Amino acid sequence: MVNFTDADEDLPPASPEEQYQDLLRAVRRLRGFGLLFVRCSPAEAEKLVKQVKQDLPQKTIDVLRFEEPIDNLYGIVQDRRDREHINVLFIQGLEYSFYKYEETKLQQGWDNKAIYSYSWKGVPHILNHLNQHRERFREDFKICFVFLLRSFSLNYFIHRAPDFFDWRSGLFDFPSKSEECQQEDFQNQSLNPEERSKKIIAIEKRLEAQHQTPEEQADLLVELGIILLAAQEYEDAIANFDQALEFKPDDYQVWYSRGVALSILGRLEAGIDSFDQAFKIKPDYHEACYNRGLALSDLGKNEAAITSYDQAVKIKPDHHQAWYNRGNALQKLGQNKAAIKSYDKALKIKPHYHLAWNNRGIDLSDLGRKKAAIKSFDKALKIKPDYHLAWYNRGVNLQKLGQNEAAIKSYDKALKIKPDFYPAWYNRGFTLLALGRNEAAIKSYDKALKIKPDFYQAWNNRGIALWKLGQNEAAIKSYDKALKIKPDFYQAWNNRGIALPKLGRKEAAIESYDQAVKLKPDHHQA
Repeated sequence: MVNFTDADEDLPPASPEEQYQDLLRAVRRLRGFGLLFVRCSPAEAEKLVKQVKQDLPQKTIDVLRFEEPIDNLYGIVQDRRDREHINVLFIQGLEYSFYKYEETKLQQGWDNKAIYSYSWKGVPHILNHLNQHRERFREDFKICFVFLLRSFSLNYFIHRAPDFFDWRSGLFDFPSKSEECQQEDFQNQSLNPEERSKKIIAIEKRLEAQHQTPEEQADLLVELGIILLAAQEYEDAIANFDQALEFKPDDYQVWYSRGVALSILGRLEAGIDSFDQAFKIKPDYHEACYNRGLALSDLGKNEAAITSYDQAVKIKPDHHQAWYNRGNALQKLGQNKAAIKSYDKALKIKPHYHLAWNNRGIDLSDLGRKKAAIKSFDKALKIKPDYHLAWYNRGVNLQKLGQNEAAIKSYDKALKIKPDFYPAWYNRGFTLLALGRNEAAIKSYDKALKIKPDFYQAWNNRGIALWKLGQNEAAIKSYDKALKIKPDFYQAWNNRGIALPKLGRKEAAIESYDQAVKLKPDHHQA
């Protein structure tokens, strides 16, 4: 009997590591010209560049960092003598070109609404340039361009450079949990770039004044720190908070804001210490408990995280995000029933919380309640029809209920939204294989393997489909691919043993079976 590799299970929202692996695969597989867009903070951008260079040593990777406005990216790349040797070029700092554009429009008398609505009334010079030269970029540069952009910079590309942005091979997000959840908290401090610059200069001038009292200095430092935090200038924000704490060591809000900045930078232990200080000063400060929980979750300390979430909801029972993340921590600990109760609490407060409906469905599925799980995924999709993970998870559960045709339709929906989502291609192949549609299954596995060449389970199941079609030589090659990636994959050894006798290679078949038994002595089929 051949050994299938099971279809993948339900998936929660992509973690930062999964996002990074998706980005890495995209960069690795691109040959010649390509465009990728990454939404991230400047600090995260630096980490990404460093990590990609380490993980892809075979690629020639460089960075263009701009600290001044530019109007002609094509010319800058064209003037590089080493351009023929560059495989990947990260582009960082384009926001300075947008700052300059906004400043010019203010001087021309535009109102803020016209400037910041991302309308087509005006286009920054750099984006006009990219729109006009898109063909030349593709024809003249055999380079994968990776644009590292803040959120507002990405909005400029989406709304004012649609021709250039439409070529994207992918869009990747790298917000930390703390960054996601703190975005709303600091919204009222999120000034536009021109206002921000003016305010920073004004505060710095006031700080230089001789007549400031320590308390006044501390207040100004805090205000400056909050502005810098909203601007994603985290290191500078922390420096200001540290100075403020020298004057006001018992200011819980400063400790809290410092913790947020540290957490976003990935300095989680230090962030937790800051949240602890805030909570010690103000024991009913639910946001400190909540963000402490997020940082602990990021560290994999889920039980401690749950304790923090419990403190947060005890103080503020309608904190839907705390209930949701409490559910996530319980899910990671395998406590599915308790996790569902937490998601239910979140959904009672915020019924249109699609993430909670999706994760609730995953827990129901783990408990064997497939039909109830599908209803949860349907709820998520009613709220957010383009949520590819919910379509995928819905497909997984339909497949387990034997509703294979419906499962394929769900996978197709997921793939229409996210064509490079290899788990959906893999599970689609698995389902087609179960329906006896072997040639179609092979095509799905090929799609998955094009995106993730080291997906040994897909190589194994592809081999089974080929074997069923009587293509034994090709099947053995597929099994060999799986074994090259994972030599201890006993299922592939077993399946290889089944295919070899068809070619008259009985001794080789016995050797394959022996390997399977050696790896898994209780594997009676071999």
